Amino acid sequence: MIAIYPGSFDPITLGHLDIIERGVVLFEKVIVTVMYNPNKRPLFSVEKRVQQIRECTQHLPGVEVDSYKGLTVDYAKLRKAQVLLRGLRVLSDFEKELQMAHTNKTLAEDVETIFLATSKEYSFLSSSTVKEIAQFGGSVSHMVPKNVLQDLREYSG
Repeated sequence: MIAIYPGSFDPITLGHLDIIERGVVLFEKVIVTVMYNPNKRPLFSVEKRVQQIRECTQHLPGVEVDSYKGLTVDYAKLRKAQVLLRGLRVLSDFEKELQMAHTNKTLAEDVETIFLATSKEYSFLSSSTVKEIAQFGGSVSHMVPKNVLQDLREYSG
């Protein structure tokens, strides 16, 4: 079974990586897909985010990294994926994600959404938090993979 793990991943965090590592145990393939979100102003280009994810997942068999501009369910159909994989941190994530899962079901009845609860050590973690801390020179070494840490250091100067 093929799962799509969509997101902006700007940048990928250890919480995202945790979901990917757990997902490859459950599915024969997990396609981590950097999605274009018109409501966000990304720090890194789509190409850079794809590169970051490829580098920190290269040790995981069954992981593919791609990007897509459009509806996630259309991409799932294109890749013959049966599952959208999503991580949940807090109650507010659940409300938003459940609404999106129901919406996606109206667009593609044959694509299921599966939620994985984020491991407790990453329940506070978001890409927005990482960017804000990095912007002000704070340490994010416990929040992101090493390759992303270097990119953030270059960004924050």
